[in-house]
Amino acid sequence: MQEYKIRIYRDSYNRDRWHTFTVGYKESDLCIGIDRASYVPEMVPFAARTLKNLRLEMETYLSGDPTYAVILTPYLPAAGAPEILVRMAEAAATAGVGPMAAVAGAVAETVCRCIREEFGCREVIVENGGDIYADIAEGIDIPVFAGPSPLSEKVGIFIPEGGRMGICTSSGTVGPSLSFGMADAVMVVCTDTGLADSYATAFANRIHTKKDVNAVIAEIRKIPAVTGAICIKDDMFGICGDYGLKIWKQTSGR
Repeated sequence: MQEYKIRIYRDSYNRDRWHTFTVGYKESDLCIGIDRASYVPEMVPFAARTLKNLRLEMETYLSGDPTYAVILTPYLPAAGAPEILVRMAEAAATAGVGPMAAVAGAVAETVCRCIREEFGCREVIVENGGDIYADIAEGIDIPVFAGPSPLSEKVGIFIPEGGRMGICTSSGTVGPSLSFGMADAVMVVCTDTGLADSYATAFANRIHTKKDVNAVIAEIRKIPAVTGAICIKDDMFGICGDYGLKIWKQTSGR
């Protein structure tokens, strides 16, 4: 399995539009983009504290409910669980996967919303291991990193208008995350990032050869909550949803 190279995403930020910085705590490694007019240095320690406190809250609950962290099928936490774990479990159950399938996207969304609320930024985008939550005022290009595929970073989507959305990618050939398939990439866009993350995992599990791509795209089309998706396996890709196809000859940026 090819190592996921996060710098490919992070180096592609449009520096005229975004001021970027990174914060991390244990496995969480976030790259945060703020529109340049809104950025202030106080955002960096605030984001770091928010991430650490969020992770500690989650870990405290999981120490008493270890099943939540390892189960691969839908599972609801006990009463009194942190809100983020409840939202993750509900999203994952909708997609038919275990709740930790939603963790990267849910963390990205929670940190993004906290920054937006605290500082009133015009635009914020938070990327966590390739899973993105974007609260944007203008359109954005999203290339898909698909590891060994010749289509990697050559195809993606163009989201023409601003809004709040989760843009999450799962792969069976790139990175450390568990997948039961061999997709090079499945990118899913939803308004809820935990749901996008869960659906990306669920559909990546179903792609083993490029012959599976069309059938999976057909299934994704049936889901109203998914506003866009791309599936890539080898030299084959499928796309559906509300957004336009974007093609790059060279690695491009946001």
